[in-house]
Amino acid sequence: MRLKFSQFFVVLLMIGALTLGGCTSGTASSIPSPDASESVPGIKDLPRLEGKATVVMTVNGAPIEIEVDGTNAPITAGNFVDLVQKGVYDGLVFHRVVREPQPFVVQGGDPQGKDPKFPENRLGTGGFIDVKTGNERRIPLEIRPKGAVQPIYNKTITEKSELQHKQGAIAMARSQSPDSASSQFYFALADLSFLDGNYAVFGHVTKGFEVVNKIQQGDRIESAKVTQGAENLKTPQ
Repeated sequence: MRLKFSQFFVVLLMIGALTLGGCTSGTASSIPSPDASESVPGIKDLPRLEGKATVVMTVNGAPIEIEVDGTNAPITAGNFVDLVQKGVYDGLVFHRVVREPQPFVVQGGDPQGKDPKFPENRLGTGGFIDVKTGNERRIPLEIRPKGAVQPIYNKTITEKSELQHKQGAIAMARSQSPDSASSQFYFALADLSFLDGNYAVFGHVTKGFEVVNKIQQGDRIESAKVTQGAENLKTPQ
């Protein structure tokens, strides 16, 4: 399903449905050589998915099967799989659902939402706090242009990307800073090509999109489990 938005409406949706609060600015980089990820600050300390994995997320008693693509987005996919294995997403609320006037996104993953008493109007501002450092884990914006050897980091792109915002895609929410993603993610409820090159897609729903389509604001993730490909996750020691 392909949507038609006015430019003004697109901007409002992007700001209102995907951005986070309280994030710092990032840095830009040029198109990388095949080993350029090694020069990205802090990237060696982040989990990496070398290949693909399957995550099954249960919402309202029904499973959503997600193929997580570490081939095209190794850091973004590795971060997600690592957080799934840590149980970070279990019990978290979907704090933002946009279906009107057109299907847009279902967004969740703020760890603050695990507390049922946490104010609803403050959800969407939090990220995963790494117990090793005591700081919020941030991951760089990671987008692989179509046909490129490696992803581009730290900046948006205008080229066509390998992983696109097709209906059922899963991607990372972030603030205005390109390197401010942490744990919050969203499902694309329709084809959202205007987001390509701006937000990091890292997989797609392979089964259970009808479950995603029924999620309401306030629904919770009952569980998220890695069912295949866990051996492809490489974590720093």
